[in-house]
Amino acid sequence: MKKKIVRIIGVVVLLILGILIAAPFFLESKIGDIIKNNVNNNVNATLDFSKADLSLFSNFPNAEVSLEDVVLLNKAPFEGDTLFASKKVALAMGIGELFKGQDEPIGIKSLTVDGALVNVTIDKEENASFDIAIPSEEPNAPAETETTDGFNLDLQSYAITDTRIIYDDQSTGMRLEISEMQHNGKGDLSLEKSELDTFTEALVSFEMDSTNYLNKNKIQLDALIGVDLKESKYTFLKNEALINQLALVFDGFIKVNENNQEIDISFKTPSSDFKNFLAVIPEEYSKNIENVKTTGNFILEGKFNGIVDEEHIPKFNIKINSDNASFKYPDLPKSVRNVFIDTEINNTTGIAEDTYVDIDKLSFMIDEDKFNMTANIKELMGNTKVKAHIDGKMNLANLKKAYPVPADLDLKGLLVADVSTAFDMASIEKEQYEKTTTNGKISVSDFEYKSAEIPNPVKLKTTSLTFNPSTVTLNELSGTTGKTDFSAKGTIKNLLGFMFNDEKVEGDFDLSSNTFALSDFMVEESEPEATNTKTEGEKTAGTTEEKIKIPSFLDANINASANTVLYDNLTLKDVKGNLKIKDEKATLSNMTSSIFNGKMAFNGEVSTKEETPTFAMNLDMKQLGISETFKSLELFKAVAPIAQILKGTLDSDIKLSGSLTDDLLPDLLTLTGDIFADIMTKEIDSESAPLLTALDSKLNFIDLKQLNLDDLKTKLTFENGLVNVKPFTVKYKDIAINVGGSHTFDKKMDYKATMEVPAKYLGSDIGKLIAQIGEDDLKDLKIPVVANIGGNYDNPSVSTDLTSGVKTLTNQLVEIQKQKLINKGKDKAKDLIGNVLGGNSSKTDSTKTSTKDGVKEVLGGLLGGSKKDTTTVKTDTAAPKNKEEDVVKEKAKNILGGLLGKKKEK
Repeated sequence: MKKKIVRIIGVVVLLILGILIAAPFFLESKIGDIIKNNVNNNVNATLDFSKADLSLFSNFPNAEVSLEDVVLLNKAPFEGDTLFASKKVALAMGIGELFKGQDEPIGIKSLTVDGALVNVTIDKEENASFDIAIPSEEPNAPAETETTDGFNLDLQSYAITDTRIIYDDQSTGMRLEISEMQHNGKGDLSLEKSELDTFTEALVSFEMDSTNYLNKNKIQLDALIGVDLKESKYTFLKNEALINQLALVFDGFIKVNENNQEIDISFKTPSSDFKNFLAVIPEEYSKNIENVKTTGNFILEGKFNGIVDEEHIPKFNIKINSDNASFKYPDLPKSVRNVFIDTEINNTTGIAEDTYVDIDKLSFMIDEDKFNMTANIKELMGNTKVKAHIDGKMNLANLKKAYPVPADLDLKGLLVADVSTAFDMASIEKEQYEKTTTNGKISVSDFEYKSAEIPNPVKLKTTSLTFNPSTVTLNELSGTTGKTDFSAKGTIKNLLGFMFNDEKVEGDFDLSSNTFALSDFMVEESEPEATNTKTEGEKTAGTTEEKIKIPSFLDANINASANTVLYDNLTLKDVKGNLKIKDEKATLSNMTSSIFNGKMAFNGEVSTKEETPTFAMNLDMKQLGISETFKSLELFKAVAPIAQILKGTLDSDIKLSGSLTDDLLPDLLTLTGDIFADIMTKEIDSESAPLLTALDSKLNFIDLKQLNLDDLKTKLTFENGLVNVKPFTVKYKDIAINVGGSHTFDKKMDYKATMEVPAKYLGSDIGKLIAQIGEDDLKDLKIPVVANIGGNYDNPSVSTDLTSGVKTLTNQLVEIQKQKLINKGKDKAKDLIGNVLGGNSSKTDSTKTSTKDGVKEVLGGLLGGSKKDTTTVKTDTAAPKNKEEDVVKEKAKNILGGLLGKKKEK
């Protein structure tokens, strides 16, 4: 019998285990559907998750449902916004809950949320994204009516880890962000009255009307909360909080009513040690305060009491007080002493706009330097009204000796201030600065500031500001940074608008400098990490490059003058003009300068607003040294490389625009514009120009050193790296050379030089032939010659039609001489002369011409034979004729060979 009972029990246990093991496979899809249906049927939002797991063993005797990649999306008016998301949500419930129908409520005993985002938004129309409850179809139903939809919250414990909560109220300009939150609680919330033991730590940021009050301040709360579900009342029983390193204890309660919430909470520091003051400051600035030696007291206490509804906040009073305190860090040489703080933050009406702050006293001393401040701030949450006064003297170098300021903050100098101000935010927002008053003076002497963000320390010898009711007068500002010295004075028009309303600094200034180096204002910016494998010539990931940016906050008119301006490899002297800066654009007008022993005037603009800086400029240059200009300016090297060989001066008008590099130098491949140049020079450095050497070898009748460049004027246009040169003319003796064409910025040329060459430059043989003919019309005979110039400026290729032209001319002259010696051919000779002078280069077939015996003898004598009596020459045989024609051809070859082989005549 016993064996039978044992056997039955074993079978039952195995059956139960089998059911427990098999149940998840049958119930997982059901659980997922139940959860989705329960949520989606009860809220105006859409719940989804990628996976639902069911375990009956991990939390036995409870079942655990685990949901992964949970997302709750809003519907209109926040369509598609994420209200809630989590990597994992785990729910524990009794096993019996698994077998309920889809319309039956499920009792949840524990909840775990990991890696969550809660994103709550209130738009400008005051619609709230968390308001997702579906309105009841029976608004008049009794309040005690129970619903059978949804979940029963039977929580025993819960945990929220690695969570971020964002509360963004666009209607009030308030934003609260809680990050890196870890929170857990335990207690039996199924009871009518219970105690919930909680622990919370997180980083808190708070912003109001673009003013940041908390920035990732560390908080910690260890709270035992009494829960009365019947009264909806939650009482702080035993609570301690840490804000940064400041400890606070809480008492009081929060009661949730149907139409509002009642709050009655008080807090205070558990001790009055002055270390409490240092504890308020974020740890990254105050460092470890355990070993700081302090005297005096610091008390922070407050009370919130009242109701919270759509119109009210709790009344509150917060007091901050310290009396004759001091502190000294053990590893710093100086102490801060005579610390007095008397401040209250109050609201006595429960209306948010009525919040006010009174700073009756705030003062401290370092050595014998004392700093004081008093202020009264009304309507803190409405049209904030401020009255404040600061006065005192401070050696800025002592700040680092008395307090652990950031390592990169290295200040020096003496600050003296005595300023009073009164303003309201509504007037500033409306730019009604005449309704504000600020009076007093601030001066800084021997100030020095170092930072990793600037290339050189900024040293201010003297700085003096006078505050007037609506403007600030810069009486004096003189200093240096790197090679640069500067001195300025002027007026700032809207300092309050810049400080409180994100407006640009408006002002008029006079700026002067003995030496102004643009490189002293270069800033380093990190490039984004490279995504592809680095190739040769690319920058490595994380490297920095220098960029010049025009400040976006500046709207200024500056009258500037400088004895010397250093810009890249250029040195400009006596720079004067007007500079207007607005919207990251600098507009230059009436600017003048001395450069390259000449004068330059320029107008234009430079903008750094876009990722690639741009510019547009008009320049008027007078008497600039040609050689220096074209050797120093990359633009001129690219536009007119041949000009480097000219010695003399030039006048030029230039219009150009394009993109700039990060150091504000023109990007040649983007340039568009035109140049008109009037060149004044009488000398050429031909030995430095491969192009002239190549031309010289092809045109041996011209000495390029003797080119006449008087009145040389030319116009160039360029766009996208191509330069077009409008044809211009230069002279060599009585030869006019017309030049035109184009080249690229990498010096690839496509030019044509056209000239009419007098026959006298083509060699002595042609000259003798013309003299033999004896026609006056042939003395000014010219032939056209074209030189085509290609290749690269440093390795040019030159081709001409000189050879064919000379050959044609020689044949024509020989034919004219022959025809002239034939009695019946005089008219034909005149026609030929007319054709030659008229530019007709067509050849005449000499074999078709009827000749006489006397012509052969004369022609033979001209071309080298002995002169004979023409009357005795026989003409009745063909052999002599052929022989004489051979002599003519040979003589022509000799003339051509002598022309092309002779040294150039000078």
